[in-house]
Parts: sequence; C-alpha cells; structure tokens
Amino acid sequence: MGFFTTPERLEIGGHPLVSSGAKATREEALKYYRGVTRAEGLRVRTWTRLIAAHRRDRTIHCVIGTRHGEQPMSCDRLVLATGYFEHPNLLGVPGESLTHVFHYGDEPHLSTGLDVVIVGAKNSAVEQALNCFRAGARVTLVSRGPALKPSVKYWLKPDIENRLKAGEIAARWNTVVTKIDLETVTISSADGTEQRLPADRVYLLTGYHPDFDLFTSIGIQLDPESGRPDFDLETLESNVPGIHLAGSVTAGRKISEIFIENGRYDGEKIFGDRASRARVDTLYATETRASGE
Repeated sequence: MGFFTTPERLEIGGHPLVSSGAKATREEALKYYRGVTRAEGLRVRTWTRLIAAHRRDRTIHCVIGTRHGEQPMSCDRLVLATGYFEHPNLLGVPGESLTHVFHYGDEPHLSTGLDVVIVGAKNSAVEQALNCFRAGARVTLVSRGPALKPSVKYWLKPDIENRLKAGEIAARWNTVVTKIDLETVTISSADGTEQRLPADRVYLLTGYHPDFDLFTSIGIQLDPESGRPDFDLETLESNVPGIHLAGSVTAGRKISEIFIENGRYDGEKIFGDRASRARVDTLYATETRASGE
C-alpha cells in the first residue's frame, strides 16, 4: 500500500514526515506514527476495545475489553476516532456468510484460475478486480449502478475501462445480487432477468460504515437518514458532554467526505483553544484552494 497524499499533508503535531519517494509507503507511515507516539510520550493500549461509556459526575466512565476480560477506565474526555472499516455494508442476501465470501480485498493470487465475482464499482472493487485478473482469475464485476463511480482513482480508471472494453473483465451493470451459494452468485437485472454466475470466490466490496450501535449506546444522537452524529462543528464535542468525535465518523454514512488530509486537523479542534482552531481553519482552507479541491 502506498499513500496518494504527499508527506507534508500527512504530518500531525508538527512532526515532519520524511519519505524516500514522492509519497510515503505503508512502512514509512507506520514508522512515522510510532515515532510521533514516542516523541509525544503517548500511552497506547493495543488489543483493547471500548465496549461502553457513560458520563457521571463530570467524569466519563468506560468499560474496555482486553485479553484478560472487561475492565473499568475513567477519563475527563473521550474521543471516538474509530473509523469504519470494521463494519461492512451488508447486502442482506442468503449465502452472504459463506466461507468463500469476503467483505475485504485480499491476496489476489488466491484466486488464480478461479471464477471470481466482485460486487461494487468504487476503488476497492476496481482494484481487487484488476489484481485478481492479473493473477489469472476470471473476473466479473457486478454493480447496481449503470457504470463505474466517478470517484474511481484516475490511475485506475483507464486501466479498468480498457480491461472491460477488451472483454478481459466482465461487468453486469444495473444489477443486484439476490443469492449466493457454494458455486454460483444469482443476480437480477433491472428488467427482472435472473442469471447465475459461476463463483469460486466472492468479494462484496460495497463500502463500510461507523459503529453506529456503539455511538447510540453511549447516548450520541444520530441523524436517522444520514447517520451523522450530533456534535459541535467548532469543538467536535457530541451532544454528550465530554465525548468528542474525530475523523470519518463525523460524516455518518458519507464517509468519503473525511479523509486523512482534513481529518488530521481534528485534534486541534478538540484540544486547542479558539485561536489555534482558527489557525487550523485558515491552514486547511489555504491547502484546499492550492490543491483545487
């Protein structure tokens, strides 16, 4: 994995990120984040999950899950920056839980010589389709829309379009999956026509969403349509005092609105004073204009 974003727009806390190329690799980014953690003296507890939280007497009382069971933890301020990749958008069709059905891309060479059905039309689906094709799989893309999504990365778009045009990757547009079994995927087109596609491996790359159940259990109010939480735009504090949100979770189901280039400023909004928040707003506005976003 490599970042599309250039190093200076990945930096946090004033710590410079140096990479050997024009853009940081996964390994360079992980080393950078470990370095920031060390320099700032941050305490990090891995393999630990927030199970519940509530506010009482101006204190946030949490329950966390560890390898040794559940434990209490209290804090003055809780920041939820949990992202969304742990919660795929399910299709809700029979067979979705079979062992050859996946909600994440994986090693393409596992699909060599096999029939592969990939559901989706965004970057993850396109990238997995191209990788599996080049690993020797017979690939079919299935999408409920009429074409690829406009957000497909510019270096992927001509590649996938050429593969589709050449018939090297098949596509079924305006089509939904109705059933998955051990050997086939049943699809239905807009006119009601059904077809069974051979499928040794199935990738349902239909997007992800934040942990809405956790948020509502804590008492955070969500917009019923968009899933956007109720929070203060200036400080990112939710409707529960002392509990803040950061990153993509602030956008509800519109997760593409927040990404690493703008989400990295959320710490200043939460922990900075009014002057520092104003500087961050000015900096981000300047960067946005310069990049043409």
